[in-house]
Amino acid sequence: MSQPTPIAVIVGSLRTASFNRLAAQALIDLSPASLDMSFIEIGNLPLYNQDFDEDSPASYQLFRAQLRAAEGYVFVTPEHNRSIPAALKNALDIGSRPAKENAWAGKPGAVISASPSLMGGFGASHHLRQMLVNLDIACMPKPETYLSRVQELFDEHGQPTERCRGYLQGFLDGYATWLQRTS
Repeated sequence: MSQPTPIAVIVGSLRTASFNRLAAQALIDLSPASLDMSFIEIGNLPLYNQDFDEDSPASYQLFRAQLRAAEGYVFVTPEHNRSIPAALKNALDIGSRPAKENAWAGKPGAVISASPSLMGGFGASHHLRQMLVNLDIACMPKPETYLSRVQELFDEHGQPTERCRGYLQGFLDGYATWLQRTS
């Protein structure tokens, strides 16, 4: 039996009890044995500053090493003003620098957005997908997964409802296929 594929899960929300973090944890819990999904935290990263390209802070170095160790990425993001949160944009920038040392490059990724709105973070998802193209991440085109009315998809204990598990399982099945196609 081959080793599971290490997949970095990156959550755009910094809030401890965010619905996006709940969705990401549910993905990890539902993931098949072929995937070793784990969080890479972005909340401790100082704002990107090009002055640090020559002598990067330890947090930048650790983050980039974690990205390089992963063989793929899953992004779970809320929507802030029709885009992604500032912390996620900061993480994307840090991972792509210094120039010509893009830690994201050449790996498969996928996006889930979650929002209390009916659109389920559609704007954030599509804006993130545009950025992933520039970072040379092969973003899974289908299934597109927007968790709308996300507050209704988890019970009072933070566990995904049956409907939510179905959405997430469909996403995971698609991502496993995407990994096979892109490797």
